[in-house]
Amino acid sequence: MLSTEYSAEISPDPHLRRIVLVSGVLLALAGNLLIVFLPLAITLRVFAAALWSFSTLRELIFLRRGWAGCIALKFIANGEVEILGRDLTWRPAQLVSGSILLRSIGWLRVKTTAGPVFAELVRADRQQRRDWRHLQVIWRHVGA
Repeated sequence: MLSTEYSAEISPDPHLRRIVLVSGVLLALAGNLLIVFLPLAITLRVFAAALWSFSTLRELIFLRRGWAGCIALKFIANGEVEILGRDLTWRPAQLVSGSILLRSIGWLRVKTTAGPVFAELVRADRQQRRDWRHLQVIWRHVGA
């Protein structure tokens, strides 16, 4: 790759990852609490609670696996996305629907070639100013 490419390198924040994980666990528990109070037969409530628990646990595991293999995200002006893995090599990835980038915060949903979709919560104040600005420009021009 050329060293003059227009790109943005975004680093995940471990604190934000913990917030996402804890909120996922709390929402899973809240969902089970709501299921318990549904006016359904006990067998249906048990089945629904088990199904809800399984699906939320599965999503949290996918998040953790995705995070384990992601040190940084690189967004390139032509719309390509790359992930820096633990072995310090860049791998191709894809930005998927459901991603949003606001002025100072973003929710980026990314799919790797080797795994399921995972998400990163990122904040502008945790990034290099230049990289955050480049990401904003790329986001507008690529049409994400």
